[in-house]
Amino acid sequence: MQKHVVVVGGGWAGCGAAMSAVKAGAKVTLLERTDALLGTGLVGGIMRNNGRFTATEEMFAMGAGELFDACDRISTHRNIEFPDHKHATLYNVSLIEMEVRRILIEAGVELMFETRITGIQMDGKKIKAVSMKGSAPIYGDVFIDTTGSAGPPGNCTKYGEGCAMCVLRCPTFGGRESLAKLAGVKERQAVDAEGRIGAMSGSCKLAKESLDPKVVEELEKHGKIVIPMPMDKIDKAKLGKKACQQYAGGAFAENAIILDTGHAKLMSPYMKLDTLRAIPGLEKARFVDPYSGSVGNSIRYLAMAPHDLTLKVDEVENLFCGGEKAGPLVGHTEAIITGTLAGANAVRYAYGVELITMPTSLAVGDAINLVTELQHKELGWSKKYTFSGSVYFERMKELGLYTTDLEAIKDRVAKAGTADLFATRIAPEVAESIAD
Repeated sequence: MQKHVVVVGGGWAGCGAAMSAVKAGAKVTLLERTDALLGTGLVGGIMRNNGRFTATEEMFAMGAGELFDACDRISTHRNIEFPDHKHATLYNVSLIEMEVRRILIEAGVELMFETRITGIQMDGKKIKAVSMKGSAPIYGDVFIDTTGSAGPPGNCTKYGEGCAMCVLRCPTFGGRESLAKLAGVKERQAVDAEGRIGAMSGSCKLAKESLDPKVVEELEKHGKIVIPMPMDKIDKAKLGKKACQQYAGGAFAENAIILDTGHAKLMSPYMKLDTLRAIPGLEKARFVDPYSGSVGNSIRYLAMAPHDLTLKVDEVENLFCGGEKAGPLVGHTEAIITGTLAGANAVRYAYGVELITMPTSLAVGDAINLVTELQHKELGWSKKYTFSGSVYFERMKELGLYTTDLEAIKDRVAKAGTADLFATRIAPEVAESIAD
């Protein structure tokens, strides 16, 4: 009998988990509390910068390239450079959701929108079903928590500057509800670089129509524009509040760095409107996400679940996690990767097949191993980790894991014994023979 995997949360991690699980042979239902997939991926857009190139190509070599391929296809610019970052791809945030939705539907994933979970049914240490307001319970054999770690508005008020009306849309669809927490798991909070609980999303979106036409022309031609900040408007203090520490170098305070992701992506967590409009070419600029970008942004990393190297959540037998729920691995690439591993292991668990861990000879394995190890240390989550910069990218280079040589990456994956790992179907008859 086909096993049923239920994924709760439709961001990049949830989509990665659903894709991985359905390819492995499970029936997959993805529950998303809003009316659209991707969550913060609707305003993100940066892929393949720095070590993310390596991690992305490792995933292609392991048979999990569908979502990365979608970002490549729906890109506004490829191989661009901006301060501290090389060979970046920028996907179009206005087009990516429908492309990902199409991919999941064609793969056989059942998508259910506006389904915010309100409770669960437990059988000992196993989850039996999740409940939603106004809907029948959804029963499953194994569950994956990719509900993220941001929201609802009360947390943004408590740890930030208040609800900035961000893309998460908590007031409209209800705040994030953690599956792990409902199952009785004690979640952990991260702190920012200055010791404050949580961390702030790292960028804003500006309406192109509100920018000087010459700025828009430069942006659309080259994918980026770097405009020096007026000297009296430079504010380095807010860099320490950012979740995305790879975008917290001095250049990001001294300049208005804007990328073309369909909208104009301002690489700052927030900026006072009078400061923004003091920048040459931005005299009429207007925020489109968050709408209150002059005050703040969403606060993240408030609800992470303890887990092992397979991404199975502690204390619950049939629960896995991915994305921000799995710790402070920052970014879309990172979310897809952890979601993919969680999805594959969820199916293996359901069919009684040995769970897999990623070898540390791969960048993706080393990163998951590091963050999993650090969760048990008191100050382990005071920093954020990403393939694209900051402390983890430096580690990648020190370990010799960073490369843009495609053949070298394929060879590395082959030597690790993980080529096409996520393209393998764990069908019932295969599972029985492996178990025997």
